[in-house]
Amino acid sequence: MTAWKAGMLITAARLADDTPTTTTSGIVAATGFTVTTFSGYRVGNVVELNANIQRTGADIPATTGNINDVQICTMPLGWRPSVGTTDFFWDSGFESGGFVMGTDGICTLRTATDNINTNANIRLHAVFIVDS
Repeated sequence: MTAWKAGMLITAARLADDTPTTTTSGIVAATGFTVTTFSGYRVGNVVELNANIQRTGADIPATTGNINDVQICTMPLGWRPSVGTTDFFWDSGFESGGFVMGTDGICTLRTATDNINTNANIRLHAVFIVDS
């Protein structure tokens, strides 16, 4: 894939160079969770991540849409936001909420519409732009 740098000329070959990079490994579940599926897709500076993660620990209680912050996983190196902490949404088909991911790749559940029960299948989806 072309890494655009100052002074480079635009050519047809460079514009057509959009070969994606993919991964299905490297994610690490936090205590109380198990990764069931994971995929990452990157074209240029745009990254898309999808993970299905099962809750194996105790229920996580929600009170009026709020839960205690709970680390759910860490994304692999090279598949993380390059600046700051980024907000995303998750769902299980029954509950939904928000999560954040930092430059360290740690994903933390922050909110939930209802309790997150043991065996819930939490689907994380993230799309973001990286600097390089």
